[in-house]
Amino acid sequence: MKGILYLEDGTLFEGSGFGYKGTSIGELVFNTSMTGYQEILTDPSYAGQIITMTYPLIGNYGTNMEDKESPKVHASGFVVRTFSKAPSNFKSEGSIEDMLIKMKIVGISNVDTRQITKKIRENGTLKCVISNQDISIEKLDELVKSYNQPDDWMKKVGTKEKYNVKGDGFNVALIDFGVKNNIIENLKERDCNITVFPHDAAAEEILSLKPDGVLLSNGPGDPKLAKDSIKTAKELFGKVPMFGICLGHQIIALAAGADTYKMKFGHRGSNHGVYDIERDRAYITSQNHGYAVDPESLTGDMVITHKNLNDNTVEGIRHTSLPVFSVQFHPEGAPGPDDTTYLFDKFIQMMKEEK
Repeated sequence: MKGILYLEDGTLFEGSGFGYKGTSIGELVFNTSMTGYQEILTDPSYAGQIITMTYPLIGNYGTNMEDKESPKVHASGFVVRTFSKAPSNFKSEGSIEDMLIKMKIVGISNVDTRQITKKIRENGTLKCVISNQDISIEKLDELVKSYNQPDDWMKKVGTKEKYNVKGDGFNVALIDFGVKNNIIENLKERDCNITVFPHDAAAEEILSLKPDGVLLSNGPGDPKLAKDSIKTAKELFGKVPMFGICLGHQIIALAAGADTYKMKFGHRGSNHGVYDIERDRAYITSQNHGYAVDPESLTGDMVITHKNLNDNTVEGIRHTSLPVFSVQFHPEGAPGPDDTTYLFDKFIQMMKEEK
């Protein structure tokens, strides 16, 4: 079937449709990962976005139930150059197309993903419509122009009810803005007893459980719209050790009085170089974010601990006197595969010292 990708500036890409038959609207972004397409699609941080994969062959090792970052696909669409119809891997339980059909996600293949990526890099992220239905250009144009991109997805993708993941170690309160499963797995590996809270949990409710530490998770959208969470983070400063990842990092920065801004096209991929200033070491990291912390806005209490080696953006901060730190990248993302999981050990050590 025919597939169409129509951008808000009138650019049209025609290819072959695959996955679920339908039409979807979202923000067009690109990801430079060679593998990990299943984790990318099921990452809640991609809510509302249509993902273009820059690597030309996607789906060659299939999909399985084990490697999901959440129970469903949160992306609004999937764009690839070529996808494998006959995956081969001992863990494979189905093809990437099977997964898209099951999760009702529209896909398009046989398009020039290099040209799409260059357009995003030159113009920034764009609204677009992806369709594999018989639909006119006039209708596509009407759809994309009338679409208002929500930017408060963090209020929609996380848990709505508090729940517990039992462990015998430190009591960790995890604020869920769209947490990836592997973050919870890293805490479980360190024997943490995890209580997962909704995004709008109040500081009083969290402190009532007497946690040894609080982790603010990753998630989608504009961090400035998480007003309740910023207030909660500010109230938790100095009362309990805190660790933020991705959106959680931005919320900690805002709670400390800093500012954030929307990037031109963001960082999405598993090959981003980051320099740890305090360790004097560089790491290859997994990233997925469209917002960043403004380094000029950081107060004297917050210092930069990590920098991006491509564009020098802030990748990590810590408080000079309180047990609070955060990183923009995903230490659980495993491109190393374990190079940056030392940050979870740092969180454990911080809780140990406070206790």
